[in-house]
Amino acid sequence: MDKILITDNLTVSFDGFRALNQLNFTMNTGELRVVIGPNGAGKTTFLDVITGKVQPTTGKVLFQGRNLRGIPEQEIARLGIGRKFQTPRVYLGLTVRENLDLVCNRFKNVFSTLFRTPSFTDRRMVMGLLETVGLGGKRDLKAALLSHGEKQRLEIGMLVAQSPDLLLVDEPVAGLTDEETENVGALLLALAESHSILVIEHDMEFVRQIARQVTVLHQGTVLCEGTMDEIQGDRRVIEVYLGESEATLATGNNQS
Repeated sequence: MDKILITDNLTVSFDGFRALNQLNFTMNTGELRVVIGPNGAGKTTFLDVITGKVQPTTGKVLFQGRNLRGIPEQEIARLGIGRKFQTPRVYLGLTVRENLDLVCNRFKNVFSTLFRTPSFTDRRMVMGLLETVGLGGKRDLKAALLSHGEKQRLEIGMLVAQSPDLLLVDEPVAGLTDEETENVGALLLALAESHSILVIEHDMEFVRQIARQVTVLHQGTVLCEGTMDEIQGDRRVIEVYLGESEATLATGNNQS
């Protein structure tokens, strides 16, 4: 199977501290992968290097076989990598539909989005995205009035509108209710039918809902990989979640 993402001995040092330490990681095209790990494991730095926000000290990141070293963030985005941050980044003063229009609009500015007539292709794409993210009934509502979970789903829709080959999703259910968490999980599973998705997450119940394959990071390197059942039964994983008992980890109450 084709590999969409490979890291080869990836190391990132900040003033002598190794946030990533010879990290070797591979992900298949079309895969939904979840990355977990305790605080300080290097998860955010991992995404930062993939997107070009941080340059590796040594090693490399290959996206669809291309070395991303030295490529600016905006160019990496154009290559087909989209990133969703933990805090939703939506235009609160625009409606749900206008937020999606803005991303679909080839002119990419607010003025043309508000004052031009969308093309048939754009309208069809926006309607499809509204249905996908479950916000069709709120298309004319200002984004500021959405719940936190609805904002998360809207931003995921905005990310999908950019047609990336790889979606990087950082802690999408932080602060969500159980119902909102389930809705975001269902959305990601639906998108995984046609996208490669890498999710960083802490909520173990959510990981269990969506994960097919889990990678555990610890001290900047891969500790182990496997199914959720395999991961939760691995004593090395239990030990790195300091202060958490085996029972706590197994029941999904870890919030480290």
